[in-house]
Amino acid sequence: MVEERLRGYLKSLMEERGWAGEKISVRARALSPEEAIGTPEDDDYPLMKGRERLMEAVFKGARGQAFTDMFGDFEGSLEDIANMDLKNNFKRAVFIATLNAVMRHAGLAERTVHCKDRDPAECSRKLPDYLRKFGPIHKVALVGLQPRLLESLVRHFEVKVTDRDGDNIGKSKCGIRIEPPEKAGEHIRWCDAVLVTGTTAANGTLERFSNTGKPTIFYGVTVAGTASVLGLDRFCPLGS
Repeated sequence: MVEERLRGYLKSLMEERGWAGEKISVRARALSPEEAIGTPEDDDYPLMKGRERLMEAVFKGARGQAFTDMFGDFEGSLEDIANMDLKNNFKRAVFIATLNAVMRHAGLAERTVHCKDRDPAECSRKLPDYLRKFGPIHKVALVGLQPRLLESLVRHFEVKVTDRDGDNIGKSKCGIRIEPPEKAGEHIRWCDAVLVTGTTAANGTLERFSNTGKPTIFYGVTVAGTASVLGLDRFCPLGS
């Protein structure tokens, strides 16, 4: 199970670095949209609509972030978080943000902080060439609506989209109907490549997409540490 592999990795890293017995304070707080993404030209990102927030953990000065739809404040020791019962999206986000921060401090993960302002649009322009590295790509299944990425994808590929946000499902974006998450399996069978939101690392659904049989790329900051641990392909060219 993915969560247990990540938990085991964090515990091993604590022991290896001599952090396991220390009462190190790790704080995770929900960032405001302006703190998280700055002032991009468009206002249709999930962050800007209030659907999600970025949780930020800080460990020895290193920052790690994770998107979540269940946010709040948390403070505790690293050992507490490593042993946390990951029973809801808030606790998963605390754990994943912490994993990102700890791995960033240890030099084992990079680009763990969200890009800002005009960078999300610039990021999207880099996506088609990145996907073509995986071979001839004509059809892409996008799991998790990210407006700028979708705008870029439809200029180059056939695209199908699923999203968990009920306000998006059934609506059209860039001429593409947004389908419910239950359609993801059908879309994966149809496509040449799968592009998956890294938020799956914090909402307990990543395992569904870790062995699709197709080139599968996870995007964003949330999945930074997870991708390093599990050897997943990750697209996040402008995170910091």
